[in-house]
Amino acid sequence: MSKNNNSEFESKCVHAGIGEYEFGPVVPPIYQTSTFKFESTEHGGKLFKGEEKGYIYTRMLNPTIEAMEDAIAELEGGYKALGTASGMAAINTVFTALLQSGDHIVCSKAVYGPTSTLLATIFTKYNVDVTFVSTSDLDEVKSAVKENTKVIYVETPGNPTLEISDLSEISKIAKNVNAKVVVDNTFMSPALQKPFELGVDVIVHSMTKFLNGHADVVAGIIVVKDKEAYLNMRKVLNQLGGTIDPFNSFLVHRGIKTLAIRMERHSQNAQIIAEYLENHSLVEWVKFPGLKSHPQYEIGQKQHKLSGGMIAFELKGGFKAGEIFMNSVKFCQLAVSLGGVESLIQHPASMTHLTMGQEAREKAGISEGLVRLSVGIENVNDIINDLENAFKAIEEKMTITV
Repeated sequence: MSKNNNSEFESKCVHAGIGEYEFGPVVPPIYQTSTFKFESTEHGGKLFKGEEKGYIYTRMLNPTIEAMEDAIAELEGGYKALGTASGMAAINTVFTALLQSGDHIVCSKAVYGPTSTLLATIFTKYNVDVTFVSTSDLDEVKSAVKENTKVIYVETPGNPTLEISDLSEISKIAKNVNAKVVVDNTFMSPALQKPFELGVDVIVHSMTKFLNGHADVVAGIIVVKDKEAYLNMRKVLNQLGGTIDPFNSFLVHRGIKTLAIRMERHSQNAQIIAEYLENHSLVEWVKFPGLKSHPQYEIGQKQHKLSGGMIAFELKGGFKAGEIFMNSVKFCQLAVSLGGVESLIQHPASMTHLTMGQEAREKAGISEGLVRLSVGIENVNDIINDLENAFKAIEEKMTITV
């Protein structure tokens, strides 16, 4: 990991995690094996005792997986990383490692749905208390913290509303009660946001999204700051079993080679599209970190290198307009997930959050006309033309006062 310390971020994306291998391959080999043989019983014993570095069983450690982990740890400025089978496996591992019965966690309201479900329906069974707050409001965070608060969990920008939380200030609040700050950095990636530099203790990602970037992997990662945290997380992950496999690790490691240039293009395209949407007569509002109209614009400017590829906007015409819009796009793909090279679009009220009912959606901040757009790296004019055709479909099928 140390050989790239003086390199710029773009170069680290290409070279991080790559060591020397038998026969001199430029790309780390895929060690597609479940187990590794020992030289002798003594050698095996030393590996199990931790007296020698080596490999025993792929669930515990594997060279292909470790190369990817080391690459992402270097990009985030961390000590080590732990690859997992999904983003939720990463989040579950972190919660299990840091929380126990009787503890309290403060969590962002604007957070990936399964994260809130995990806390509200699974961890509460084990007497873990959870308080959901708008972490963009520091007063709410301060009010929520208790003597037994062990974790403040922040997703920023938040999903799907794109509210931005001040990580530096939240880290100060956490340190006052000796709590850990855990940040989901999926939306920005280390190319655009460096949580460790802002006082954060643990970083998680769904590598399915921007890190891999090609919509062909389901994976997650945990990045930690020191050896003690790494050993704690590794022990828990090995016992829970939610580890990543070698082939998906290989794909992610390949994907992050283009992370820096992809995030630049995502951000450039999204800025143009957000400005286009903000001036459209059928759009009620737009949330994008690069717009001055964003409520936390100044925090974003301080915290982000660029503004990312995610846009949230509200259609005039509510639920029906959302359905028409979704059924009219042709170039943008109607699908959940995000962060790939292709543009993906979804309408939470008629898709991911339909079963909640309108009242529950409103409480969760999911309005009827809310649209989430993951902007790809295609030619921006093709994306805008597709959106414009979908707006025309709304005008043809609905009467909306603008």
